[in-house]
Amino acid sequence: MKNFLRKYFYKISFPFFYLKWFYYSIFNKKIKLLVGAGLTSYNSWFSTDVHFLDITKESDFRKLFKKRKIDNILAEHVLEHLTSEQLKLMVANFYKYSSENINIRIAVPDGFHNNPQYINQVIPGGTGNGAHDHKHLFNYKTLCEYFEAAGFKARLIEYWDEYKQFNTIYTNDDKGTIRRSFVNDKRNSDGLPNYTSLIIDFYK
Repeated sequence: MKNFLRKYFYKISFPFFYLKWFYYSIFNKKIKLLVGAGLTSYNSWFSTDVHFLDITKESDFRKLFKKRKIDNILAEHVLEHLTSEQLKLMVANFYKYSSENINIRIAVPDGFHNNPQYINQVIPGGTGNGAHDHKHLFNYKTLCEYFEAAGFKARLIEYWDEYKQFNTIYTNDDKGTIRRSFVNDKRNSDGLPNYTSLIIDFYK
């Protein structure tokens, strides 16, 4: 019954979603896309989730971005839920439907994090919230491979390296807010990087 009601809700919501997109695309100079947003929203960003924009389907992109290219994409803790094949499709869509000045900010759990408890939470099948659906535990090298194979370049923003050293230049700028970052996550209130994300900006 719940699944039926959920499908019915999304079905009747489609006209409202496209109306909202119509007005956003007219009144905003830049197309700033928040994918896998759920209930998250940020000022000047257009929030989507899989029911309205499946990032693995070119047909979904074609409906929205025939006339205007995407200038910014933000995805926080989304990509770890996709299979390798889905990631390749997603990156291809991002490249084809983005402007030459695109910035894609990706945040995922960090596989090089030095805390074993953190790793146990975020590893596929781990103990953390949603980890049962995780398909990957990325580090900065493995995440870059998908985007660089499609022609993107990478700028490392926040990450642990293979020597268990923490690095960050993250700030809350107009390229996208990451809640699960060193400066924003309350679990780091003691000044230590207890919970951080692997954050990378990709561009053409």
